[in-house]
Amino acid sequence: MDGLSQFLDAILAIGLSADIVTVVWATLLGIVVGMIPGLTATLGVALVTTLTFTMAQNTAILVLICVYIGAIYGGGRTAILLNIPGTPANAASALDGFPLAKQGRAGDAMAVATTGSFLGSMIGMLGLAVLAPWLAEFALDFTSFEFFWLAVFGVVLCGQLTAMDDPLKGWIAGFFGLLVALVGQESLHAYSRYTYGFTDLEAGFGLLPVLVGAFGCAEVFSVMRSEATQLVRAKMGNVIGAALSVFSYTRTWVRSGVIGTFMGVVPGVGEDMGAWVSYAAAKRASKTPEDFGNGSVDGLLAAEAGNNAAVPGALIPVLTLAIPGSAPAAVLLAAMVIHGLRPGPLIMITQPDFFYSVVAMVFWASCAILVLGLALTRPLLWVLKVRREWLIGIIFVLCAVGSFAIAGRLFDVWVMILFGLIGFVMRETGFPVAPMILGVVLGPILDANFRRSLSLSRGDPVDFVTRPVSAVIAAMVLLMIVLALPPVRRGIGRMLGRSHG
Repeated sequence: MDGLSQFLDAILAIGLSADIVTVVWATLLGIVVGMIPGLTATLGVALVTTLTFTMAQNTAILVLICVYIGAIYGGGRTAILLNIPGTPANAASALDGFPLAKQGRAGDAMAVATTGSFLGSMIGMLGLAVLAPWLAEFALDFTSFEFFWLAVFGVVLCGQLTAMDDPLKGWIAGFFGLLVALVGQESLHAYSRYTYGFTDLEAGFGLLPVLVGAFGCAEVFSVMRSEATQLVRAKMGNVIGAALSVFSYTRTWVRSGVIGTFMGVVPGVGEDMGAWVSYAAAKRASKTPEDFGNGSVDGLLAAEAGNNAAVPGALIPVLTLAIPGSAPAAVLLAAMVIHGLRPGPLIMITQPDFFYSVVAMVFWASCAILVLGLALTRPLLWVLKVRREWLIGIIFVLCAVGSFAIAGRLFDVWVMILFGLIGFVMRETGFPVAPMILGVVLGPILDANFRRSLSLSRGDPVDFVTRPVSAVIAAMVLLMIVLALPPVRRGIGRMLGRSHG
């Protein structure tokens, strides 16, 4: 009951202050970022983080959460009208959204996506409010051994899920990120690692220049290779009627909201898997699965509810374990640290007010996407007419200024450009960027807890696999790696084939 009163107080604190104006413009900015193909939620949160240094702590986090939720929602517009997902999380939405638009039901499709996104986000918010305090209490029993394995689990899982056809590429990207995180002076004895005599490397690679480079600068390099897009002629239809029709699909959005929330909780999985798993579950449960991919309202609703529910879900491990559930959540975690916040198992003890403020921020951002999405259905179409080529110069300047502003070092601008090139090459060669970013974020956690564990065990590595929780997580990591090996996958495929035969 005490938690409910704190939550209601936090909602009123935002709703009855000037912060409500911040909610509106930040969510609208997120929607616009998500709608422009290629400008992902991760890029949006990273760029806006560079603009929040002078803001108050809670206002800065409010802006970033609104941009995050707005961008994941906004990407569905592009998926519906252009068949190009605005963010990777909206790829599943394009399967049925675009066929609906071609049938002249673009307005209906956007209304369904808007309402589904709102409902999914609200289910995720309830999950955040209920699961995070429980997980924080459970995590109080975690020691450095468990946190080490959690970091490894996050990198391995993210690597596998973002490169399903070739998990090895995902793992290489993830462990490359871990190596990047090791550059600079280590935390215990200030011993320099991988600096090769360069003084600028003593402090390591800044997280924000790496993030902005890998997503923003890399986008600048790759935008010239993209093809021109044509806007579908959109008919608005009865937007409100289509939005209300969603409530006849209650099973779909409730199921997708729950699935999306749990997908968000798993470190490194994120919103795109929340959408795909929700879509697959809806297709299996449907009485007309043949409609999926041909303009199914059920399919579009499942995808949009699933990816938006994953956003608050991804905040659960951020707040309670200081481990991000997705790439945008990794940037948000970095922003929290930059603004002097310390997410982790103690947050419910040391900063319970901040936790309930975050839940309230998710609530208001969800309301904002519903109101703005329905009210601005037609005006927001103009955003899609902005050519990405016109935005390149603005994005590059924001990337450079943001990277420089953190520490006032020109070196960070060069780091941004370097990781822009690395991100561009990774895209062109089929290596996923998200595991690398997750590796950079989790690297310090993995490094510090590995060395702390060895100190506690006096150099004996056996404790990493003999402690009950550590042993379970280690076994899960090993099982994931074994099941992803090509011979094992082929063997399982043959066994399943025989069993079906």
